[in-house]
Amino acid sequence: MSVRGVIAVFGLFALVLAGCDGPAAPPGGAGSATPAAAALRPVWQSLTLPAPPGGAGRPMIRDAASCAGRWFVVGGVADAEGGTRPAAWTSVDGTTWTVLPVRADSFYGRQNVFLSVACRDGKAALIGAKVGGAHGYPRVSTWRQVADGALVEVQASFETYGGPTAVNVSRLAAGAQGWLIVGNRSAGAASWVSSPDAAEFALVEGAPELASDAVGVTWAFDSVATSSGWLAVGGLLPAGRIDRDPAVWSSPDGRSWRRTVLPGGSEYEELQRVVLVGGVPVAVGLRGAVFGAWRQEAQRWVSAGTFGRRAGAGVPSVTSLVSSGDRLFAAVTDGARHSVWVSSDRGGSWREVTAPLDVPAGVDRDVTLVAVGDRWWLAADDGTRSGLWWAGGVGV
Repeated sequence: MSVRGVIAVFGLFALVLAGCDGPAAPPGGAGSATPAAAALRPVWQSLTLPAPPGGAGRPMIRDAASCAGRWFVVGGVADAEGGTRPAAWTSVDGTTWTVLPVRADSFYGRQNVFLSVACRDGKAALIGAKVGGAHGYPRVSTWRQVADGALVEVQASFETYGGPTAVNVSRLAAGAQGWLIVGNRSAGAASWVSSPDAAEFALVEGAPELASDAVGVTWAFDSVATSSGWLAVGGLLPAGRIDRDPAVWSSPDGRSWRRTVLPGGSEYEELQRVVLVGGVPVAVGLRGAVFGAWRQEAQRWVSAGTFGRRAGAGVPSVTSLVSSGDRLFAAVTDGARHSVWVSSDRGGSWREVTAPLDVPAGVDRDVTLVAVGDRWWLAADDGTRSGLWWAGGVGV
């Protein structure tokens, strides 16, 4: 089973214990999506990612990021025997790419696939994982970029990301204070905090308002740095209910948190990704049978537009959300296929965008985005091949 598959199972198992059937089965009939319109058609330009060292294999792309004139694309390489190793690429112009050296320091680190990347001041930090051990748990490592440009595995105790209270490690964010990971433990949502060198992450477990309590069971998906600290997003399963309500948490330091539960309806709702658009937080997640956006306005959160609709038997999810200027770009899977959407009004309305590669839903398939100025990049992996493309504008 893949790392992401195991993580999804952990999440669903935790929700079953809490009396909920989890995000695999949100009820339908929640609102209406943005009216159908012809898909926008950017002029996609294919880019070449050089083969990483270590022998033949299929490149796997899982995430991308950009900051301070640097671009990063990360993932791994799968060989013919089913083995994996970490791989990452970088660029100074978004067009010509080079392989980043990777220096692993553990048995599982040498088999990691990079799943999340963030960057600050032109330097990257990453989360990688590999399923292994007697119980088949994801063995999570964090990585940091050192002075010579190499990605170096950060040593951590097993209990930092694993152990008897582990559920999952979700995503990594960068900010002025350093780095923040959000994820979940048996006590509910949790965070991991690091200084700017990304040399060590401290687990914050059971924090009041972030963790589950008598009000409900919490789950965190993503976070973003703000002018006042950090903002995390996810959902809360209220006591006595079987559907989540969207929730956000704010923190000055990643350690102490204040919870805000957004007004929810009878449908299943949760926030899965968050970015800043002109300094305004905008989140995208599930709203019943469709995808929905929420944004912060005048110290309160409001519902914005919806798009797409659940299809097929797979788990619907938001796989990527990025912004540039006033535009939002989202990649989602509706349970049957991956699709890409754009909004020019902070999530109020959405248009689908044609992608350069058709990616069905399923294990080891992914679409991720990054945007800078009037250009944006799409990396896709359909389970048999992967590629990277860029476009100027969103097309017509």
